[in-house]
Parts: sequence; structure tokens; C-alpha cells
Amino acid sequence: MRSLRPLDRDTVCASVRKTSRAVIVEDDWLSYGTGAEIAATIAEAAFDYLDAPVQRVAAAEVPLP
Repeated sequence: MRSLRPLDRDTVCASVRKTSRAVIVEDDWLSYGTGAEIAATIAEAAFDYLDAPVQRVAAAEVPLP
């Protein structure tokens, strides 16, 4: 993705339809991040196309510098 605002939901959902999978990687905490918003978008608009749950990969829930 080139930007998160505005979030190109159509492109995200088209990718899920094509691959039937979604892995969201971010260099921030798992909680309260933009990855959660992307996962929610996928769940709302492309859930029927998923062959597996959306996976989120992020930093550990410890204080970040």
C-alpha cells in the first residue's frame, strides 16, 4: 500500500479475492494499529473469499522507543 489515508479498500478486497488469503504486517503493536482497521475491512467486505483467517504480524506488546 502506498497510503493508509485514504485506505484503498477496493484494492485490498480485490487482492483477497484473488489470493483467498490475507497477512497484515506492521512495525507497531498488534493492538490498536492500522492493521486492525485493514483486518476489519477484509472481514466486512471480503470474508466469503477467505480460505483461512486473516493473520496479523506485529511487534511484541512492550514499550517501543
